[in-house]
Amino acid sequence: MPAPRPLVLIPGDEPPMIAGSKHLDRIRERADLAFFDSRPLDDEEKVARAKDATVILNTRGIVRWPGDVLRRLPKLKLIVCCAIGFDCIDMATARELGITVCNVPGRTATMVAEHALALLLGASRSLAWMTSEIKLGRWPGKQLLMMSGKRLGVVGTGNIGCEMIRLGKAIGMDVVAWSFNSSPEKAEQHGFRYVELDELLATSDAVSVHLKLTSESRGLIDAAAFAKMKRGAVLVNTARGAIVDHGAMIDALNSGQLAAAGLDVFDREPLPADDPLLACQQVVLTSHAADALPEAFDALSAGGVENVLAFLDDRPTNVVT
Repeated sequence: MPAPRPLVLIPGDEPPMIAGSKHLDRIRERADLAFFDSRPLDDEEKVARAKDATVILNTRGIVRWPGDVLRRLPKLKLIVCCAIGFDCIDMATARELGITVCNVPGRTATMVAEHALALLLGASRSLAWMTSEIKLGRWPGKQLLMMSGKRLGVVGTGNIGCEMIRLGKAIGMDVVAWSFNSSPEKAEQHGFRYVELDELLATSDAVSVHLKLTSESRGLIDAAAFAKMKRGAVLVNTARGAIVDHGAMIDALNSGQLAAAGLDVFDREPLPADDPLLACQQVVLTSHAADALPEAFDALSAGGVENVLAFLDDRPTNVVT
């Protein structure tokens, strides 16, 4: 009698990412597939959907998996994040339970870095504020900021950070970087130099954040960091909102310590309608959408499916725990 096929669960593909992907046919050849096109309403619904799953294929990290939910899923062996980040999972509990976690690094680096560059240019030229003013019938006059010839400080030199370095150099910026794990090889390959974080903050006209969210990076850009920054600098964050102290950033914007900010990520998502950040004129905001592109969805879906198949072949890839 053949062994039962493993069950691969897509727990809540909303907004749609992997729905209709040709890559899912590769899973159907090897396993049963359960697909939900709406997010579970609560933890009980998560458990109900996932109780028989061997594998969870989590699209874009939208559904979160806290430790108490993972403990109620004894059949679960693998969680694949169709994304770079994996902070939607209680990693300590996954490690304790022997649940493998994989991500899809690198495939969308250029796409996310493009978005970061767009936020940098949009914020430095006050594009969002000027657009809203013109729509209101006003003709705003404001001194804008030029980035060519200025210094870009890149915080984090993974795949996306290195792409941001390339794009910054392409528009004529002098680029320096800092990382928890500096790499002389990367510095030589991409033509930048590492500096201490304090020097980066103090000398950069724009700071772009490209770290993963960990206990070390959480709150790294805090009130003390803003105080060290060059007055009138621009902040860009396409990494995770919690890396930047939200209140301290608003204070820095209101005081003029920050001239502007371009943000794709926030400490709370969706951003609440009464958040004081929305009263700041000098911001460009997008809805965690740096990789919301057909090309990115296809690349991430392909990478997620490849991680599932590799695990079923007893050769897991892109393992983060």
